[in-house]
Amino acid sequence: MPPSVASPTRRVARTLRTSLFAQVTCALVLGIVVGKLWPDTATALQPLGDGFTRLIKTVISPLVFCVVVVGIAKAGDLKAFGRIGVKALIWFEIASTAALVIGLVAANVVGPGRGMNVDPSSLDAAAVQETTGGGHLPTTTEFILNALPQSFIGSFAENELLQVLILACLVGAALLHLGHTKVPKVLPAIEQAQEVIFAVVGFIMRLAPLAVFGAMAHLVGNYGLGVMRTYAKLIVLCYVAAALFVVLLSVALKLVTGLSLWKFLRYIREEMLLALGTASTESVMPRVMQKLRRAGARDDAVGLVLPTGYSFNLDGASLYLSIGTLFIAQAVGVDLSLGQQITVVLVLMLTSKGMAGIPGSAFLALSATASSLGAIPAGAVALLLGVDRIMDSMRVVTNLLGNCVAVFAVSRWEGALDIDRAKRVLDGDASQSDASQPDASQPDDGGKDVSGGKDVSGQKGRPDEARIETPVPGIPAQKPKDFEGLEERQELKEPAPEAG
Repeated sequence: MPPSVASPTRRVARTLRTSLFAQVTCALVLGIVVGKLWPDTATALQPLGDGFTRLIKTVISPLVFCVVVVGIAKAGDLKAFGRIGVKALIWFEIASTAALVIGLVAANVVGPGRGMNVDPSSLDAAAVQETTGGGHLPTTTEFILNALPQSFIGSFAENELLQVLILACLVGAALLHLGHTKVPKVLPAIEQAQEVIFAVVGFIMRLAPLAVFGAMAHLVGNYGLGVMRTYAKLIVLCYVAAALFVVLLSVALKLVTGLSLWKFLRYIREEMLLALGTASTESVMPRVMQKLRRAGARDDAVGLVLPTGYSFNLDGASLYLSIGTLFIAQAVGVDLSLGQQITVVLVLMLTSKGMAGIPGSAFLALSATASSLGAIPAGAVALLLGVDRIMDSMRVVTNLLGNCVAVFAVSRWEGALDIDRAKRVLDGDASQSDASQPDASQPDDGGKDVSGGKDVSGQKGRPDEARIETPVPGIPAQKPKDFEGLEERQELKEPAPEAG
């Protein structure tokens, strides 16, 4: 074969073999084709996506725990960690409210449900009950109580992220209180466990193309492309409103940090495409946490803001709920006044915070909103049953970007963001800014430190020695004299370990 023909072929084959982005893209397209041509077969492929998501969920809680504990210990200031939490909640509330307002304004201007003249009595309200499994959104008291752990092991087993965060804060605070000399081996063990978890994530990520293929084939095969024509106006409006919100996020990120959201999108394009294909932000949380840390955000900020945002900062869901509420009202001929629309915003500000992890949570939130208004028949929520799954992609992308921007913004607000490093990484100079921190998707990283490019003491090149001779930054050494002279004795006993 002539070189001119063979060379491009080899380049394409090499790209498909080494690029997760290319693999996921091909899987996405192939899933759509299979779902369209063989819908009956395609619906049986859903376990591919579900299985991948289950595997990823097994490492999320341990990873969050390790990152938060290490972050608190390295920062050395529990008050700073508390400030990060408060600032994150303020940012979440502002962003969620902005998303709700944008959704209401867009639905009022476009009117996606006007002219439909749907008779509410013709709708099957039982279908909504079947989708939600008869569940309900937690009250404020229930939400707070559910965030408190009942069992250390149970919080991990049930993947309760808020409970895991609280446990991690307690363990981190205990390490600071006891000091390095009393528990010298605990923090290094947690850091090593973190490295193991990232290696496991690397193995699981190799299955990502299969997951995207199965999930997309099931979506197209089960719902078909016809539903997009039926609800075209609503679908287009939701995606355009999401695009406007992303532009707003871009402006906010530029003003607060000076960073470009479009460069960040290029930086996490693989994770974004994977989240899009599997309709799950949880499937990419470990990789996104690692990339945010690599991009200059401090460990404690990443470990607290990103997981908390998965419960408190559902910007895409807020957009969808506000547009969906007005769509339902317009479709059944109910004209909501300004006061009623303000009530919609206030109710959704509360109900959207308890949605994470609840089956059919969008319908529960819509039903609760309709009930609070008293003007929209509860059964009218069934109008959205056919289109809800199509909206997953919009919700996932908007939620993920909203939480990533929150990490950068809160980190900058707290002084926990290395701006120069972030700009170098987003410009594509990751190897120059942090050569010692490889991609977690490559499990054969030669033992390099994937947890932040530093050992416990912040010194590079001699991790074992540093753990013995120097206290961890932020953890007060109670008996510094015990370590005098250890450096000289250690250098006589052990040769310096091999670099890398």
